[in-house]
Amino acid sequence: MREFGELEAAIMDALWRSDRPLAVREVRESMDYERDVAYTTVMTVTNILYHKGLLEREKAGRAWLYWPRESREEHTARVMSEVFSACGDRGTTMLRFVESFSDEEMARLCDVLSEVRAQRTRAS
Repeated sequence: MREFGELEAAIMDALWRSDRPLAVREVRESMDYERDVAYTTVMTVTNILYHKGLLEREKAGRAWLYWPRESREEHTARVMSEVFSACGDRGTTMLRFVESFSDEEMARLCDVLSEVRAQRTRAS
């Protein structure tokens, strides 16, 4: 399951890397994309991403400034949650997912689980 096409991914990456909203021209200039792509194509795809609810925008003179509605990490977590919600047996799916982790990723997962448990304990 791929969330974005190549051009959509390049646009989102450019916006996630930026520390401020970007006009389409700036998005196009800062994209890592192997092919030369027309300004109007970037404008169209950016507008599509806005209508999909992935970007926010604000008018600045004649141009629109765009920025991501959520961080890359928030977006990835939401997509992963949607995938887990759509699978048959969540437990088995999580098991198969975690089985692929490296030792370092397993250690980080244990740390994250401890952080979440501590936050939940403080909240209750």
